[in-house]
Parts: sequence; C-alpha cells; structure tokens
Amino acid sequence: MIVAIAVGLAGACGAVARYLTDGLVQDRTTGAFPFGTMTVNAVGSLVLGVVTGMFWYHGLTVAPRAIVGDGFCGGLTTWSTASFETVRLAEEGMAATALVNALGGLAVSVAAAALGIVIVALI
Repeated sequence: MIVAIAVGLAGACGAVARYLTDGLVQDRTTGAFPFGTMTVNAVGSLVLGVVTGMFWYHGLTVAPRAIVGDGFCGGLTTWSTASFETVRLAEEGMAATALVNALGGLAVSVAAAALGIVIVALI
C-alpha cells in the first residue's frame, strides 16, 4: 500500500512537471506545432529508459521502478494529449504537421527511451 501511495504522489509531481514544462516550451515557440507535449513525452521516455536500464542492468528494485516509472513518468508523459493535438492539427487543415507530430513524436520517444537504456548499460 505504501508503494501505491508513493506512485500516486510521484504521478502528481509528474503531472505538475508536465504542466509547467509544456507551458515553458510552448511560450518559447511559435506556430501550431505542440513542441511542449513532444518535449514532455521525450523527457519522460528518456527517464523511463534510464529506470528500465537500472532495473535490467543494475538491480533496481520493483518499488523505485514503479514510483519513478509508473508514477512520475506516467504523470509526466501524455500520449492522450499528443493524440488529441494530432487530430486537432488534421482538423485545422495541417495534415502534414499532424503526421510529423504523430510519427515524429513516436520516433523521438522511442529513441529517447533507447538512449536512456544504452546510457545506463554503458555505466
């Protein structure tokens, strides 16, 4: 039960971090592309890659993995918003931008997760 509460608190911290980061990034960019959402998804994927690498290669136990991975990263990342933004872009006549958002977001996030795992594997 303690781990479940910690996961919830970490998720709340991740959600606040998402809100603040998304706002900071979007305030510094122009146009309709959702750079803030892509940023939080990439950062969360990188962190989750590091956590996964620590679990696979360095004996990180299940509780910290759940707290950081499921909790914080789950609150930080937001594929539902990325999906909504992709649909919004398409509805606004920006099909190419929507495609870049969908495929680019996936590619960036997978690459970030892989990078996190590789970094930890090399330690």
